[in-house]
Amino acid sequence: MKDYYVDSDGFFGRFGGAYVPEILYKSVQELQNKYLSILESASFQQEYQALLKDYVGRPTPLYEAKRMSEKYGCHLYLKREDLNHTGAHKINNTIGQILLAKKMGKTRIIAETGAGQHGVATATVCALMGMKCEVFMGKTDVERQSVNVERMKMLGAEVHPVTTGNMTLSDACSEAIRDWCCHPQDTYYLVGSTMGPHPYPDIVAKLQSIISKELKWQLQEKVGRDYPDYLVACIGGGSNAAGTIYHYVDDTRVKIFLAEAGGHGIDTDYTAATIHCGSEGILHGSRTLVMQDDDGQIKEAFTVSAGLDYPGIGPMHANMAEKGRTTVLAINDNEAIAAGYELTRMEGIIPAIESAHAIAALKKMTLKHDDIVVLTVSGRGDKDIDTYLKYQPNGELKA
Repeated sequence: MKDYYVDSDGFFGRFGGAYVPEILYKSVQELQNKYLSILESASFQQEYQALLKDYVGRPTPLYEAKRMSEKYGCHLYLKREDLNHTGAHKINNTIGQILLAKKMGKTRIIAETGAGQHGVATATVCALMGMKCEVFMGKTDVERQSVNVERMKMLGAEVHPVTTGNMTLSDACSEAIRDWCCHPQDTYYLVGSTMGPHPYPDIVAKLQSIISKELKWQLQEKVGRDYPDYLVACIGGGSNAAGTIYHYVDDTRVKIFLAEAGGHGIDTDYTAATIHCGSEGILHGSRTLVMQDDDGQIKEAFTVSAGLDYPGIGPMHANMAEKGRTTVLAINDNEAIAAGYELTRMEGIIPAIESAHAIAALKKMTLKHDDIVVLTVSGRGDKDIDTYLKYQPNGELKA
């Protein structure tokens, strides 16, 4: 049986590691040396679990989507991360990392964000803990996710629009790392996904694993066994996907399908499908799969979804995809929009466009009547209403 978790050197197979500027070496090494003992301590776990229950609102429901089940010929269950406080799975991670930062004596928090959900979740926990918060967000995303920008500001965060490159998530990550280089002593970089230098991919996966931990007992309660036949999630950097599959990665009874953003198609220059189109490289401190040109320059990721337009992938997912543990599907923009409308009109749940990519994957899967399928709705679609309204319910752009 293969092991897909991080090894003692910070690698998932040949992917991972910590490739950081010399000025950050001490900060990253300090985090590497301390994170496991803090996360595993009784005091951390007690405070973390209490906040998940009483502040975040966990456990999130596992809901049987009966109309969608009938349509796709299976038993479809939705893991409702959209019902968390702040409207997405991101809060699971920020609650844990803010406690980690406090225990390490840090006083200033920085973060990157794409769709704004991680930025909002970071600003939320900083307000909760009374800590200074600065969020880096690409100017393109600032414009298309204006409501989340205002939420962050209302929570007391300072939002820095990033005007380099494509002005989206990748550029926000780069700017956050540059800031961290200038303030290594007092600053904690609260990374939002399973990317970046070790130990961040492991930290985020561990904190998001609350999703699959709950799935174990929820499935046992609902269907009489603690595992599904299929797990389905969208994937950008990979945090909600990691949380969904964490306790099942070595369980070969469970098939894992992940949906990445195809944009206009993987055969075009307008895509964010890193696993389909990427090659091995180093991005934001980690060896992973990266969308790059022949000279190693990072290509711009393109997708209608602000939360999936990252030109890389977390090393955990790069390793699992390479070894054939996961089946990764590229979902184009129009397919995702149509799937978002479908869930909205069949189950009364408006999903984030990120999550809609996972819904769209169902059409590309061959399912049997008795299959138990668990799909993670990673966030709610309030933030995406303006984008949805530009399209018809079939996914075509309005004239």
